[in-house]
Amino acid sequence: MTTPVSTDNDLWVSWDEYHRLIERLALKVYESNWQFDMVLCLARGGVRPGDVFSRIFDVPLAILSTSSYREEAGTKQGDLDIAKYMTMTKGPLRGKILLVDDLADSGVTLKKVREHLKDNYTDVTDVKSAVIWVKGCSAIKPDYFLEELPHNPWIHQPFEDYDGLRPHQLSAWLKKFEK
Repeated sequence: MTTPVSTDNDLWVSWDEYHRLIERLALKVYESNWQFDMVLCLARGGVRPGDVFSRIFDVPLAILSTSSYREEAGTKQGDLDIAKYMTMTKGPLRGKILLVDDLADSGVTLKKVREHLKDNYTDVTDVKSAVIWVKGCSAIKPDYFLEELPHNPWIHQPFEDYDGLRPHQLSAWLKKFEK
């Protein structure tokens, strides 16, 4: 399947491109020489980049669920929900944290999660953020990012195909990949 052509209104990203972008972002963080103790990824969009970062940098991964895209079939931001608990395997969240998400749209999620960490995790000494894309409308600039998108396009990420796929449709879905 071919990826549609991107425009000022729509940015289309293939799986291969998505993986290369995550790797390029990891390289950018590495080349900054900033050392961090843990990766905290924001679910759902930051889970894949966070997993890759945790593996490449060989640091523990923590996951915090947030949600703001619920209105108008997931295309309009609603109120931000931050989960009460986060998931991690190695002790409490502490030290220098790299906060990873896929994009900074309005910037509200990154801003509020930083505030949440400051208010609730006193053992966190420093937080820097890393995203693939920053939209022009974002109120904040993450510490690390790859692409600035001044026209604020909708980013069609490859995993969005799963948003409308239901279990009873899997058989027909898989057939389209058979040769």
